[in-house]
Amino acid sequence: MIRHFFLLLALAGVATPGLALAGEFTVTDDRAPSEISEVSRLYIDGNLAAIFKLDENVATLTKRIQTPMGRLNHDYALCGEITIVNAEGKRETHQVSSEGTLHHPDGHALEALGAEDFTDFFLRDPEDPSIAQHRVGRAGICAAPIT
Repeated sequence: MIRHFFLLLALAGVATPGLALAGEFTVTDDRAPSEISEVSRLYIDGNLAAIFKLDENVATLTKRIQTPMGRLNHDYALCGEITIVNAEGKRETHQVSSEGTLHHPDGHALEALGAEDFTDFFLRDPEDPSIAQHRVGRAGICAAPIT
């Protein structure tokens, strides 16, 4: 009887403890032309979901991000260290981070983008800007060191 109850919940799409159901979306991070290297971390709901390491040999990375089924909105934080060549030809390293909320991201392809002269870093869906809400400012979870 209990087994049938959990089977019915699973078929209805209701998450239950111990049931490994998940949604998924992708995040692509590209190295900008002025970037030398980048190491960044993506946190979803406070948990490390992906690490991106870009350099002269790796210009783009796409990662699949798993999300718990039954949850539609997810908090995210994007933290990174980006090294660029500035207008004078000198290397500069920028600590970048931000946070926001993803609304129904499952099945979407998001991009990690830098703005404001590599001082802001956020996620965006080019097909549907309403998916990712960005809050300007540093994300608290980003205080952890990058390894």
